[in-house]
Amino acid sequence: MKEIIMQLLAAFVGSMGFALIFGMKRRYLFCASLGALLGWGVYLATDALLTSSFLPPLFAAAFAVSYSEIMAKLLKTPATLFVIPAIIPLVPGGSLYYTMSYAVHRDMENARLYGTRTAETALAIAAGISFVLAVRELRSRR
Repeated sequence: MKEIIMQLLAAFVGSMGFALIFGMKRRYLFCASLGALLGWGVYLATDALLTSSFLPPLFAAAFAVSYSEIMAKLLKTPATLFVIPAIIPLVPGGSLYYTMSYAVHRDMENARLYGTRTAETALAIAAGISFVLAVRELRSRR
């Protein structure tokens, strides 16, 4: 349980750091960082419940975009302000690092393994974002 709390806090603080670097107005920082914390919580919950490595980032990204859309309407700002920080914890930085490290050291078997994992996570994030935006677009046409 302690590890989960630490991960959630790291998602919150890490996304807040990115938001600050990119010049987000301070009045939106908490809401943007909360989206990252909640999105990472969705990731951890689905990862614990499912054996798939594709579905947790897909559900977490879909949640992050949904949360961002809601916050954008409530605060009358563009959803992008909340989407970017909310997605930050999902970015497969670790597996991308290992992909490149193994490739540089000419360990192509491990580079391929980590590369596949990185691509799968990136595709899941993109699919989660696309799904929510497509549903929003279809609903707005009615």
